[in-house]
Amino acid sequence: MPSSTRLILLSLATLSLAFFLRRRLLFPDPMAQTKSKILFIGGTGYIGKFLVEASAKAGHPTFVLVREPTLSNPAKSKVIDSFKASGVNFVLVRTIPSCCMLFSFTLFFFGSFDYLGLVSLCKFLQGDLYDHESLVKAIKQVDAVISTVGHAQLADQGKIIAAIKEAGNVKRFFPSEFGNDVDRVHAVEPAKTAFATKAKVRRDVEAAGIPYTYVSSNFFAGYFLPNLNQAGATAPPRDKVVILGDGNPKAIFNKEEDIGTYTIKAVDDPRTLNKILYIRPPANTISFNEVVALWEKKIGKTLEKVYVPEEQLLKNIQEAAVPINVILAIGHSVFVKGDHTNFEIEPSFGVEASALYPDVKYTTVDEYLSQFV
Repeated sequence: MPSSTRLILLSLATLSLAFFLRRRLLFPDPMAQTKSKILFIGGTGYIGKFLVEASAKAGHPTFVLVREPTLSNPAKSKVIDSFKASGVNFVLVRTIPSCCMLFSFTLFFFGSFDYLGLVSLCKFLQGDLYDHESLVKAIKQVDAVISTVGHAQLADQGKIIAAIKEAGNVKRFFPSEFGNDVDRVHAVEPAKTAFATKAKVRRDVEAAGIPYTYVSSNFFAGYFLPNLNQAGATAPPRDKVVILGDGNPKAIFNKEEDIGTYTIKAVDDPRTLNKILYIRPPANTISFNEVVALWEKKIGKTLEKVYVPEEQLLKNIQEAAVPINVILAIGHSVFVKGDHTNFEIEPSFGVEASALYPDVKYTTVDEYLSQFV
């Protein structure tokens, strides 16, 4: 058979497959479609990957906005392979040429085909954060949007808000938060500006009338517990520990997988609509002195403790370069000012995740530290 004939037949087969998948997407089985379709923006980033995995595991049709080079980026290969294995769909950013029917057929069999992407015969859906029209098209085909973009793109979430507003179909938007409650902080620069950027996104969401949930997940356990917040260390200390402030304010440390689980449970929960979801499990709400005491008990040794008073910490923040100054400023907010826990969660603005979902077996700080003994 001539190669041109084989190409035509393959293209026709791909076209048939495309229309079949398109029909299944637009006219899903009502009995099978019981959970919201979720689009992630920033889903291959640090916290994003945990949320994406949790979404797929919970049975949500899960879509991740991803630039095509990311699919072949060695640094992202582990995440991409994990997404593929979990049945995650990729919304590709880049327009592809007219031979895309053959290309999409190949992608399908290699596990990275995008059900949302085939909106015409010559391109995948351009779900580009910086391309309003394509972002609107992507958003129109899902029920919820979760942003986990990094610090550099926080302000660009205005583009997501504008696209959601125009699409008009989103039942819930989760802007990129996943830290302190930015409306209830006493931060100094440079953390103050970062928190203010997130707070402005909140106000823009509310002004646009978009249904939302803000997730205040406090500290990522994976950032702070593996070295007990010791600068430059790669393991918890065995001799001496530096403690910011007096070590008494309560902070909250949550395992990233648990943050993902709680967040995804909130997507279709009316109790979290237009609320802040605080992830504040009792066993993980603990002072830094108590964290150190847990570690000392595990290793059977009392550590030398060096306390950094607030005045010295503020001086250190001013003298430090990026990103150390940011890290220290966040530490000041939490470990000195107590911004994780120095307020009560009022029903008028928030709900607490472990109370809403008592079935979730979260990892405690004590359990987390055991892996380092």
